[in-house]
Amino acid sequence: MPAYRYEALDAAGRSAGGLVEADNARAARAQLRGRGLVPLAVAPVASAGDAGAAPRFTRRAFGRTGLAVWTRQLAGLVASGLPLERALTALADEAETERQRDLVAHLRAEVNAGSSFARALASAPREFDEVYRAVVAAGEASGALGGVLERLADDLEERQALRAKLLGAMLYPAIVSALAVLIVIFLLTYVVPQVASVFTGSNRALPALTRAMLALAKFVRHWGWAVALVAVGSVTALVMLRRGEAFRRRSDAFVLRLPLAGRLARGYEAARFAGTLSMLAAAGVPILKALQAAAETLANRALRADALDALTQVREGAPLASAIAAHPRLPGLLAMFARLGEQTGQLPTMLQRAAAQLAAEVQRRAMALATILEPLLVVAMGVVVLLIVLAVLMPIIQLNTWVR
Repeated sequence: MPAYRYEALDAAGRSAGGLVEADNARAARAQLRGRGLVPLAVAPVASAGDAGAAPRFTRRAFGRTGLAVWTRQLAGLVASGLPLERALTALADEAETERQRDLVAHLRAEVNAGSSFARALASAPREFDEVYRAVVAAGEASGALGGVLERLADDLEERQALRAKLLGAMLYPAIVSALAVLIVIFLLTYVVPQVASVFTGSNRALPALTRAMLALAKFVRHWGWAVALVAVGSVTALVMLRRGEAFRRRSDAFVLRLPLAGRLARGYEAARFAGTLSMLAAAGVPILKALQAAAETLANRALRADALDALTQVREGAPLASAIAAHPRLPGLLAMFARLGEQTGQLPTMLQRAAAQLAAEVQRRAMALATILEPLLVVAMGVVVLLIVLAVLMPIIQLNTWVR
C-alpha cells in the first residue's frame, strides 16, 4: 500500500505531520479527517527503488542503543514466523517517537510496494549503514533473515557495550581533570591576589614561591583569554586539517604510535573490524565484499588503508591471514585467528573469537589505565593546591617572624 506524507492541523490549531498509508491521496485525506485533522498537504513518498529518488530520511531516528533494541525486536518477530510486513507494522505501532514511527512506516510501505528490505533500508543511509544493509541482504538471500538479524543485534549490542565501558573508564579521570583546572584557575585569579594584597604595603620582599604564584595569577587574569583563544583556534585548525584525507591518515598513523592511546586505538579498531568481518562472513556475504564493508567501518584512516590494501592482496589470490600479517599495524592476533579459521574452515567463528579477545584486551587495558590515572590525578591536584596554599601561608608566617 502506498505511503503519503502529510501536513495537517489538529482541533487546537497546532500543526502535525507524518506518514499515512492509503490507496490514493483522497483516501489518505479521508483518514486524516477521520482522526480529527484538517489536511493541508498530502504527497506520496517516493519509493527507494525509483530512479533518481533521493533518500527522504536523512536525520537519525534511533541512537546506537535504540537501533540495537529495534533490531532485536524485529529479529524476534521475524524469527517467530511473523511476516516482515506485519512485524514492521507492530514496531511502527510501538514506536516511541514520531520520527521512529515515520521511518518504520516508510520501510513497511517500501516492502509492501515490492522492494526488498535491504533496498528499503537504503532510503535511510544515516540510520542503516552499509554493513547493516549488507547483512540484511545476505539474510534475505539465504532465507534466514530472523537468525541474521539476531546476529546483527548481538553485534550492535557488543559494540555499544564496549564503547560504554571505554567511556566509563575515561569519564572519572576527565571529570577530575576538569575540576582540577577550574579550582586552580579560581585560586590563582581570586584567592592568591586577595591574600597577597595584604602584604603589598610592606617594604619586605615576598617569598619566591608567592612571587611566582602572583606572576602566574597576573598572567592568567590578563592573558588567559588569549591562551583560551589559541587553544580553541588550534583545535579548530586541527579539525579543519583532518578533513583532508592525507593529513588525517598521517595523524591517525601518529596516534597508533603513541605508547598507551595507540595500543587502545589499534585494539578497539581491530576488534570492530574482526567482529564485522565475522558477522558478514557468517551471513554468507562474499569475502571480498565483506572485507570492503568491514574496512569501511574503521574510523582510523591508517588502519583502513591497511585493510583495503589487504583486500587488494586477497583479490589477487593471497590468503586472508597472509594479507593481514603483511601489515604490522593490524594486531598479530587477528592474523593468527584468521589463519586458524582458514585451516579449519571455520573463519567466521575464529574471527569472532579474535574480536572477543581483542575487545576483552582493550577493556582490560582501559580499566588498568583508568586505575592508574585516578590516583595520579588526585596526587597531582593535591600537589598543585599545596603549592598555592604554601604561596598564601608563607607571607603570613614571614609576617609573624617580623612582628616578633
